[in-house]
Amino acid sequence: MSRPKIVVAGLGDTGVLVAIHLSRYADVVGVSSKPGLVSGQELGLRLARPRDWARDYWVSFDRYHRLDAVRTVHGSLAGVDLEARSVQVTGADGSTHEEPYDVLVIATGVSNGFWRRPDLQSSDDVSARIDQDHDRLAAAGSVVVIGGGAAAISSALNVASTWPTTKVDLYFPGERALPHHHGKVWATLRDRLEAHGVGLHPGHRAVVPDGFDCDEITDGTVEWSTGQPATTADAVLWTIGRVTPNTTWLPPGLLDDDGFVVVDEYLRVPGADGVYAIGDVAATDPLRTSARSRADTLLVGNIKADLGGGTPKRFKPAARRWGSVVGVQGNSLEVFTTSGQAFRIPAWSFLQPLIVWRGIYKGVRRS
Repeated sequence: MSRPKIVVAGLGDTGVLVAIHLSRYADVVGVSSKPGLVSGQELGLRLARPRDWARDYWVSFDRYHRLDAVRTVHGSLAGVDLEARSVQVTGADGSTHEEPYDVLVIATGVSNGFWRRPDLQSSDDVSARIDQDHDRLAAAGSVVVIGGGAAAISSALNVASTWPTTKVDLYFPGERALPHHHGKVWATLRDRLEAHGVGLHPGHRAVVPDGFDCDEITDGTVEWSTGQPATTADAVLWTIGRVTPNTTWLPPGLLDDDGFVVVDEYLRVPGADGVYAIGDVAATDPLRTSARSRADTLLVGNIKADLGGGTPKRFKPAARRWGSVVGVQGNSLEVFTTSGQAFRIPAWSFLQPLIVWRGIYKGVRRS
């Protein structure tokens, strides 16, 4: 019996894991607008310590042992023919070709601010943008971070700890930041932010300029719709959680009103045979937690069950966000559970290759 052909659309954090797991029993093609994994995780580390961040989160595809069996295509997704079962891909040279599939996994993620963009980029493009953002903050005497999510908290803490003489202020709309985490997480990180001299300003909602999609680090004045006096800074990070799903290449009938891919409890896309979706692009629950709940293994099991006549398993969303918030600090990684408990993994530079590179990704070559 021939092996099924599976196209994984999007090779971000979740798409890479899905492709790795599927590569052992299917012919897998991965389509990516980047020449490697350019993670959307740990924004603060990316901005403040880009070399440390790149070691773990900017990884070319040829470093993954289990992607050796996957054909990776560098291009942008241009469309899908659900009846013919093929996706259209536009390459860097502007040419378009078809990639047929038996199974399609949609893992194209979302655009979010200046650090998660769908643009087709080369390795030099990616590196140049990372350096550009770092240099912008390194030269700033004052930094304003707008937003109350993990990206905002990570940015504020890492900028303040890396450049102690820089004035850093964090503005967020609610009474507390991290509203989707357990309250204990914010209590822990609030104390840490204050210890690093970060000014905390609850109850501030920024006026977003017309036509601005938060895709740049800006400077100058920020106005507040909540009535406070305007604020000025040398650098302004817009980490306000304004996400846009990368689904313009998909038929509207597969999407909800906000443009996310509709899925059932098994991560199948209703009305599209052989199509699944996972990660931030999949409308699994209000927090779209399939990317953070290691649903990649569940999805692969469901695909194998559907193809082989087995019994698929339901995806159960997490009630709260969990995981690392501020990244590696002092060679240890702090991870928060859904109940707000924190546990610290010491000597991370030693354990990371064992836990992540070998355990999760099944082998990663050193750069």
